[in-house]
Amino acid sequence: MRNLQKTAIAVAVAQLAIWSHGTVLAQEVSANENQSAGANSAVVVVSGQRAALQSAQKLKQDADEVVDSIVAEDIGKLPDRSVTEILSRVVGVTMDRSMSNDPQHYAVEGSGIAIRGLTYVRSELNGRESFSANGGRSLSFTDVPPELMAGVDVYKNPSAEQTEGGVSGLVNLRTAMPFDFKGFKGAISGSYTYSDLRKGQAQPTGSLLLSDRWNTRFGEFGALIDLASSISHTRTDEMFIEAYYPNLNVEPGSTRWIPRGAQWRSMNWERDRKGQYAAFQWRPNRDITAALTYFQSKYKEGWSEVALLSQETGDRPYGMQVENGVFDKNGAFISGVISNPANGGINLNSDRRVSDRRSATRDLALNLKWRISPAWSATTDFQVVRASTEALDSDVATGIRMQKETLDLSGDLPKITFDADDVAYLSDPKNYYWAYTMEHKDRSKAESKAWKTDFKYEFDHPVLRDLRFGARLQNRNSRNQNTNPSYNWQAISQPWMLGWQVDRLATLDDPKFAGGATLRTLDNFFGGDVKVPAIMFPDDAVARGYPDSYAKLHTYHDILCAEKGTTCTPWPAATFDNDPAGTNFQEEKTRAFYTQLRFGWDNLKYPVDGNIGVRYVKTKSTAFGYTTYNPTIPTFEDASQVIDRSKIVIIEPFATRRDYENEYHNWLPSLNLRLKYNDQLQFRAAIARSMSRPDFSQMKAYTPLSQSITTVTDTANNIVTVTNTSLTGTGEGNPNLRPTTGTSVDVTAEWYFAKAGSLTLALFNKDLKNIIVNQMYNYEVQDVGGNVQRFAVTGPVNGAHGYARGFELAYQQYYDWLPGYLKGLGVQASLTYVDSSRKLDNPVFSEYCSGNADANNLNLYINGCDTDGRTFGNMPLQGLSKHTINLALMYERGPISARVAYNWRSRYLAGVNQWGTRDTNGTDSNPASPTYGQHNVAWGLPLWQEHYGQVDASVFYNVTEKFRIGLEAQNLNDATSKQTMQQHAGTFGHAWFVTGPRYTIQANYSF
Repeated sequence: MRNLQKTAIAVAVAQLAIWSHGTVLAQEVSANENQSAGANSAVVVVSGQRAALQSAQKLKQDADEVVDSIVAEDIGKLPDRSVTEILSRVVGVTMDRSMSNDPQHYAVEGSGIAIRGLTYVRSELNGRESFSANGGRSLSFTDVPPELMAGVDVYKNPSAEQTEGGVSGLVNLRTAMPFDFKGFKGAISGSYTYSDLRKGQAQPTGSLLLSDRWNTRFGEFGALIDLASSISHTRTDEMFIEAYYPNLNVEPGSTRWIPRGAQWRSMNWERDRKGQYAAFQWRPNRDITAALTYFQSKYKEGWSEVALLSQETGDRPYGMQVENGVFDKNGAFISGVISNPANGGINLNSDRRVSDRRSATRDLALNLKWRISPAWSATTDFQVVRASTEALDSDVATGIRMQKETLDLSGDLPKITFDADDVAYLSDPKNYYWAYTMEHKDRSKAESKAWKTDFKYEFDHPVLRDLRFGARLQNRNSRNQNTNPSYNWQAISQPWMLGWQVDRLATLDDPKFAGGATLRTLDNFFGGDVKVPAIMFPDDAVARGYPDSYAKLHTYHDILCAEKGTTCTPWPAATFDNDPAGTNFQEEKTRAFYTQLRFGWDNLKYPVDGNIGVRYVKTKSTAFGYTTYNPTIPTFEDASQVIDRSKIVIIEPFATRRDYENEYHNWLPSLNLRLKYNDQLQFRAAIARSMSRPDFSQMKAYTPLSQSITTVTDTANNIVTVTNTSLTGTGEGNPNLRPTTGTSVDVTAEWYFAKAGSLTLALFNKDLKNIIVNQMYNYEVQDVGGNVQRFAVTGPVNGAHGYARGFELAYQQYYDWLPGYLKGLGVQASLTYVDSSRKLDNPVFSEYCSGNADANNLNLYINGCDTDGRTFGNMPLQGLSKHTINLALMYERGPISARVAYNWRSRYLAGVNQWGTRDTNGTDSNPASPTYGQHNVAWGLPLWQEHYGQVDASVFYNVTEKFRIGLEAQNLNDATSKQTMQQHAGTFGHAWFVTGPRYTIQANYSF
């Protein structure tokens, strides 16, 4: 069905293009007739949706490089609610709908983009670098108010004059300038958005722009102020199925794959985004123009979720029982009643998690343009960017041992059935206990100062157009801090504490531990399609009350320990301290020089023009950090004898500061050619070399070393034998990383048969080198005897190569030849196909899984491991869909403007060994292993995001030339986002997300 869908849309695009061929001739004839009608003919003024498409098409047609654009219809009238959604309409661009680095949580407005399947994206604001303070190098596009944007350009193959940094492409966000308007310009807009799933009160968005210009005796002045504020409240509901474990107890002599449980969660998400933009221009004479711009974006995000999470750890999943079980041909569970009576029930946590993040980016830029002479001109630019972010992530949970779960996984959604006993059990506070807390805080700051100057010399020559050259200097620093521990999980009371530390759990029916949790129902869950019972969840105020609420909860642990007569360690809060694990500070200086020649042969039968250039970049970075070793070596004081104690390596604890300096040079040549067959049909060929520097989070200078000691104890004789020691380390980053480089080749055919009508085809290939992956290397340390000991350290290195290649097909047209009210009908359609490969320079593969979840388990992190201890391997590039489709039906006639848009992307790998699809209780299935058959292997499954398509729509009515009202709708088809997990018994559904439709009523007034 999916292949049929893709084929049908592709055939439709081609058919429309063929169909339009006849209409092009009609349009040309019509144009000639209008032209011959004389100078008194009426002038048709094109505005709105069609004018925006015309402007974007003209930018693409006339650009020196391969570029696609989206242009605002008017001030504050970009066609979507976020910049990420806007970018997803561009051919070749895909949007990630998961939260950043967290595929287990859904992002309604998206979290990032990829261009042609690759995430090496450089972001700019008005041609200058812009970024967020998150340890990365690009801007978090969700932070930027779309109401402030005049247009968005996506460059897919760079030229030498463009600042380096984007192997996959460059996204430039453009704002308006006062000299863009003839005189005074004002615009105000307001809207309210309602979430159908969340219900509640609609949330407002508003923007205001004022711009004017004046002639004075000191020259012409212009000033523009643009303000925007947007609040969004949404909700995401999720059901998820835990991984399947091989079970030998359900049917003797057969292996049955049983999930360790089914759970659900609901998250309320709130975003408050504010933007401020001001621009001032001064033109003292026609040869000099100066501009000063200030841009600020403030972003506040908060969410609160309740979730039921599995705690079936250790050997517990292998004790699952099934009644009335139905299994597939591979023995995988389809339906039945699962239980775990041997372990007191299915161990679950009812969890309350809240997260609050505040981010800000401020950009101040001064620009001067000078026409030195008729041939010479110069531009100089100075920019300061400051970005910051800080967050609190708080998680509080109660626990419960559920007696059974009745599941049916045969349909589109999991079906969980609860009888009266289940409902009564889940609503009784005495069955719940306070389980754990976990907090995390981070804060980051980044600053950049950049200066560049460009010169242009225009030739009076039939072939040579102009010569451009210039320099750019930038100093940038980044400081990222996490609390230590980063995620501070601390138990309150747990079943595994019983008998040795506490005699009972901190149950909610005990007056000593009561309060702070409420029986909560999830109304309208999955839009009313799914019914789940009420659960005792911690209150939102408890999670937000950190650290005081945490301190109170952990006194419950102290009370239980006092009752038992044991001594318990007091709760330690995570803090920002001087521990090197928590701080990552780096400085970077770049120096770039370029030259570029533009040329053209206009007198040829088929004119050719283009540019050729080269950019030289020198990068120098400095960082400092620590290599630490602070092991806990057992003394074996109670053992009567210790055999092979000499295997233990004795190294004095240390924390050695290391200063790093990394310097590299890159030459980036480029060539762009264009051949014009006629005014409508043209072809391009482009080849360029590009680079993307590693993120600052990948260059952290911190390496903790450790020694793992394995022993066997003869309890009868109290003899301990040291069987093995391993020296390992984890490189949190690598300050010596080099940039990933790419060689890009593009070939395009572009047919512009109308002002808002075109059919374009682009073929592309990107060869990548120095891809950053985790690999192992040796770190040498001397022991107390002077002998060199080698630690096997795992960390990021430039250790892979690969490619991304494919094609883009795009078509747009208004069918002006249709009769009557159909005359304003139009279509936009695009199809992108990307094939990719990544190969390790030093392949890591083992048939069987082994070891724990430490970073040095490369087989786990790269190839993935199943719960049965077997490896997967051959994993594709993450986040890359082979097929992406955009289809929009447009209408604009008279005062009415409307659009229905469909965005679809095919299945892609979301990650390997992600939270929610990993644990450390896999079966050791290696026959040669001394622990064969034990449940001690770390496993992590490949997590796949299945294909997803969403329908958005809008309709606007121009009440007057200056005032319009409209209605927008997102996710009209109420799409369900589905994730699957790959296992050797099959590919099983893991998570289902719904966000529901959202409706916006909007009004705009221009004056």
